[in-house]
Amino acid sequence: MEFPVDVALAELVPQLPTGPRWWYEVKLDGHRTVLWRLAESVRLQARSGRDVTTPWMDLAVAGMALPPGVVLDGEAVVVVDGQVSFEAAQARAASSPARSRELAARHPALLIVWDVLSLPTGDVRGRPYEERRALMLDMVAGLPEGSPIQAVSATEDVEVARVWYETLTGSGVEGVVAKWGRSPYRAGRSSSWKKVRHAETIDAEVVGFTGRRVGRGRWRCGCLTAVLHCLSGSGRSWPRRSRRR
Repeated sequence: MEFPVDVALAELVPQLPTGPRWWYEVKLDGHRTVLWRLAESVRLQARSGRDVTTPWMDLAVAGMALPPGVVLDGEAVVVVDGQVSFEAAQARAASSPARSRELAARHPALLIVWDVLSLPTGDVRGRPYEERRALMLDMVAGLPEGSPIQAVSATEDVEVARVWYETLTGSGVEGVVAKWGRSPYRAGRSSSWKKVRHAETIDAEVVGFTGRRVGRGRWRCGCLTAVLHCLSGSGRSWPRRSRRR
């Protein structure tokens, strides 16, 4: 595998699929991140393919405990006051090297892993989800106690998944992703991955500070919190001039 990798994406659907071999994973409100354990270092990749090792250096350091050749897919999240904070993750992603170190010291990040794309023995993307999940759990279980690299919660019980969706939004759960157990890891959107998401959440990636929109779901912004509030609808109570600005 060569850096960067094209990531798999889930279809947005109004309700979770049901039936044999469907698995359900908690979807946390953070930043899509792929961790590459190279021969002598670790690189981190955003959904877009950008190298984001610097702002998430604490996760890169933790990744050194993995065997070389491992590539993990997951979500970088930041917990503030017991809740997953999307704003804190965005602030970290947009920060300078010095600022990212300061933020990491205050609120260390977690990498919530849901897939393994490669092992020291080679590429495993063609294997079924159920096999890849077992391999991923083995990788995470071999990490030191207290590692910030952790496996995502998953279940085969759709009723449990519905409870997660309905009750955990206040703690930073933005939805649930359903994955068919026999599906390989395919780049781009696939009908074998489906997600339900709370309406107030958005897809966004901060890539700079210029205040200019650069594409669907991606923003360059200095006043990060204000932009996210306007996009999510939580800024509707602001004066019209403030919303426009």
